[in-house]
Amino acid sequence: MTRPAIYDRFPDHTLEIDPEPVSVRVTWRGREIARTDAARVLREAKYPPVTYVPIGDVDPSVLSATPHTTHCPFKGDASYYSLTDGDASDENAVWFYPDPFDPVAAIGNHVAFYADRVTLEEVV
Repeated sequence: MTRPAIYDRFPDHTLEIDPEPVSVRVTWRGREIARTDAARVLREAKYPPVTYVPIGDVDPSVLSATPHTTHCPFKGDASYYSLTDGDASDENAVWFYPDPFDPVAAIGNHVAFYADRVTLEEVV
């Protein structure tokens, strides 16, 4: 992907991606589903920061691809996973950008979780 023209039209819409300086753990319904030392934090404009976890550090058994998609003019097209364990499910609780625009290429191969569906915490 390339840099979309919208970046030129909205120069005040900032995007910064930095390595998460600590290890993080993601739990869902009391079960650890991810742990990583390689998370990234996306700070976009005035939105709260979002932590992206490498997909390889997420337990694949809880991810179920969905047909849901959205589009962000600054990041690209997002795809979604539901979290499921056979007994419980949270639909479209995880999103990712399979082909993110160049300015946010660092979140490629990473997923983010809706904060009201999981607990993301620093590993001590």
